[in-house]
Amino acid sequence: MKVRSSLRSLKQQPGSKVVRRRGRVYVINKLNPRFKARQG
Repeated sequence: MKVRSSLRSLKQQPGSKVVRRRGRVYVINKLNPRFKARQG
């Protein structure tokens, strides 16, 4: 699956994790919960 470039930029933030759940790609961040994204 291609990962959108907007998710890649969020991945650089400290505390970010890229998680796959139910076929979707999520970016979650415990340190700064503003940085959330979803693809798919």
